[in-house]
Amino acid sequence: MKLGSAAGPNLYPITMSYERDSTSVAQAAKLAFEASQLLDATERVKSLHLIREELEIRQSEILTANKRDLEAAEIEVAEGRLSASLVKRLDITNVEKWNSMLQGVSDVATLPDPNGKISYASQLDDGLDLYRVSCPIGVLLVIFEARPEVVVNIASLAIKSGNAAILKGGKESIHTATLLSQVIRDALSKTSLPADYIQIVHTRQEVASLLALDQYIDLVIPRGSNSLVRSIQNGTRIPVMGHADGLCSVYLDSNADHEKAVRVVVDSKIDYPAACNSAETLIVHTSLLDSIWPAVASALLSRSVTLLCDMPTLDALRSRLPLSHLESHVRPSIPQDYSTEHLSLTLSVLAVPSLGAAIHHINSHSSHHTDSIVTESEANASVFCRAVDSAGTFVNASTRFADGFRYGFGTEVGISTGRIHARGPVGLDGLVSYKYVMRSQDAKGHIVGEFGSGEGKKVFKHQKIDASSVPFRC
Repeated sequence: MKLGSAAGPNLYPITMSYERDSTSVAQAAKLAFEASQLLDATERVKSLHLIREELEIRQSEILTANKRDLEAAEIEVAEGRLSASLVKRLDITNVEKWNSMLQGVSDVATLPDPNGKISYASQLDDGLDLYRVSCPIGVLLVIFEARPEVVVNIASLAIKSGNAAILKGGKESIHTATLLSQVIRDALSKTSLPADYIQIVHTRQEVASLLALDQYIDLVIPRGSNSLVRSIQNGTRIPVMGHADGLCSVYLDSNADHEKAVRVVVDSKIDYPAACNSAETLIVHTSLLDSIWPAVASALLSRSVTLLCDMPTLDALRSRLPLSHLESHVRPSIPQDYSTEHLSLTLSVLAVPSLGAAIHHINSHSSHHTDSIVTESEANASVFCRAVDSAGTFVNASTRFADGFRYGFGTEVGISTGRIHARGPVGLDGLVSYKYVMRSQDAKGHIVGEFGSGEGKKVFKHQKIDASSVPFRC
């Protein structure tokens, strides 16, 4: 069966047999994961260096594939079946973007091994010790939209953290993503890691089949819109780590500094509007409507940002801005604007009478990704950071800092807006779980029947052990 659309030509010709191939892909991933567990961590580092080398050698081939995807996507945009912002995410021909992808591989390689770390250690009895040790999760199924460099990002993190991965990108990036996956597999073939450690699938039908294979797949990570995340969560028994869309806000507090307000708001919006950590809503304290707000608006308009304003913020601009700006780039907002991820040079704006009102709006309308306050008040900054229910709460800093590379994680699987296991940019630490390792050194071994409250029964000691690793390899 071929990928295509009833509404247009078949621009992404790939032929697969879904049910059979999905099962064999999942089985191969599980076997690859199990086979890799006794390999030394240095082999994983070696594989990452080889992946970077292979990417550099085949750069021209990869960029040619990317241009092919871009050309097909532009046709889809022209015919109204694809958004222009998605095309921006698809493009990796930008030198900075390409180099950042390569640097992410090297950065992940140099990070400490996240496995084998001790987070709890206790002596239960003489010669009986218990350790909580970090370990890989297993097989990851990662579903993402458009951005082909995510193949490299996720593969790097999966390899370093000891997890096998099955990747599914958007059909718009099919040629780039498929080639990137093959480049990675070619690099792995030069190491002791199985080539099937990283695999890619292409269709929704394959994903639907994989979501039923909970005997092989341990975690699903959907990276995309809320509708994508919800559909995955409703369609599988496998645990899901949701990476939803980014509806980020900047709040200008009554104590905001003029220069900081302009810099933070402008950067949050224009640095990369198509990114999930770009600001989509600006919240302005009413005391700033006649002072800082017009300056911020002028700065945004000078960068061709369209402002969707509520009546107080709109009225504050009517007598202060040229009529041409008001007619071309300033419009009254509607309620839906404050729940919309624009992913473009468009910003929804509203005024509020208090910090509490700003927090209420954010918690009611945001996707709980990243929100920032501009303020000189330590007390207000503290209240904002504690009360806003988002993965990232910033003070006087652009929302665009919400990124695994900028946090020092090397790269990221994505931004988790959930509350369990991992939250915010998910790097290596978010891709490991833990196991409890117990070791008895008693000549007869230890049995539970010897412990209790009766006569002659042992009592647990539960004495803390200072340990950074278990005294034997596990």
